[in-house]
Amino acid sequence: MQLITAFLGTLGFGILFNIRGKKLWLAALGGFLSWGFFLLLGLWIEGEPVRYFLCSVLVSVYAEILARVVKTPTTTFIIISLIPLVPGGSLYYTMASALEGNGQQFLDNGVHTLSLAIALSLGIILVTSFVRRLKILKK
Repeated sequence: MQLITAFLGTLGFGILFNIRGKKLWLAALGGFLSWGFFLLLGLWIEGEPVRYFLCSVLVSVYAEILARVVKTPTTTFIIISLIPLVPGGSLYYTMASALEGNGQQFLDNGVHTLSLAIALSLGIILVTSFVRRLKILKK
């Protein structure tokens, strides 16, 4: 059920971002894959930031490959495919703790949310930098 909702949610965001045709379905498949990989990694890895990092690496590789095949910018696939991994719940609890005046809970939740966001961005940066380096070496 989670995989189906990840696919449909990603599909909805793809429509909002005005992605059309085959690209929309490929981007939604990326959301399906990212959430499926996240759940699968949960069987072996407890740390959420590590799972987020590995999933963002997978999605970034997926997006780089599709960008070459479909001749579309990589961001078309990365942004949509990472939608299921956006730490919205964690951010909500961080803000709720801040509004309740619970400073320690706010800091704990804030550090956790920040670690998830950093893990996502590091995975993207790693793959993107690697691909750019390959392009330079190829020339």
